[in-house]
Amino acid sequence: MNLSLVIPVYNEQDNLPMLFDAVYNTMNAMQKTWEVILVDDGSHDNSLSILKEYAEKDPAHIRVVSFRRNFGQTAAIAAGLDYSQGEIIILLDADLQNDPADIPMMLAKLDEGYDLVSGWRKHRQDNAVTRNFPSMLANGLISRVTGVYLHDYGCTLKVYRRDVLEGFRLYGEMHRFIPVYANSVGAKITEVAVRHHPRKFGKTKYGLERTMKVVLDLFTVKFLVSYGSKPIYLFGGTGSLLMVVSAFIMFYLFVRRIFSQIPIATSPLLQMSAMFFILGFQSILMGLIAEQLVRTYHESQRKPTYTVRTRINLNRDTDD
Repeated sequence: MNLSLVIPVYNEQDNLPMLFDAVYNTMNAMQKTWEVILVDDGSHDNSLSILKEYAEKDPAHIRVVSFRRNFGQTAAIAAGLDYSQGEIIILLDADLQNDPADIPMMLAKLDEGYDLVSGWRKHRQDNAVTRNFPSMLANGLISRVTGVYLHDYGCTLKVYRRDVLEGFRLYGEMHRFIPVYANSVGAKITEVAVRHHPRKFGKTKYGLERTMKVVLDLFTVKFLVSYGSKPIYLFGGTGSLLMVVSAFIMFYLFVRRIFSQIPIATSPLLQMSAMFFILGFQSILMGLIAEQLVRTYHESQRKPTYTVRTRINLNRDTDD
């Protein structure tokens, strides 16, 4: 299988017929084997019935996964990835705001040697106050914190080589951070402008509250990517800093006691110094415990601490 198109679906019954027409027009024009994995995320309308109808008509290309309830877009994407077989994975929303006709252009860009091609809704057709502006702030924050600079993390339309998606699991709202995870295993990433259309049917499932979720998830992503394999650098560094601050406070108290005859025991700075020392010591201990957990994780699952791009004169099962 060359291409796997993964599409989460949630209450999109009016958009689905047009979505299938657009997908068929695009995929049939390419000389590649392909499949479409549609994940029904607990829809309350007739979306699942429509999906079943198309799957029965075209079992060679259409596959359907149905959740028992709504688990969210990230879970739907994760399920689609689990059930897909293609060497190249294409993610697409079901609301037709992204255009499947952009897929050949993105595949051509992938053939230039990239591992991930991310869509950029340069002329986004959404509400400027509730959608576009918060998204712009979130994209800027994510880019600055992670060091992976993209204009549009929220654009679902992305094309991946399968190997850059292996080695991590998606949960929460983590699907938008896939480029960050891919970058952590050495993926070559680029971004291209794609078309964006106003929503014709249904309503958006996301509002301003999603921005806060993204910010909170960003803390998790930053920790996993930067300190997931060496947590002692974070906990130990923080603990050492707190203990240094504690030492400076104590030094100040002693100097003040010697030259100004101000008692140390009655100063609130003494309690502050003791608190910083204890917190610093605890942080270092937490780092050591985290290091032990990471070691157990890698050794128990035989999880390598590296990723390989290519092999030359080596079988796949050969130990590197």
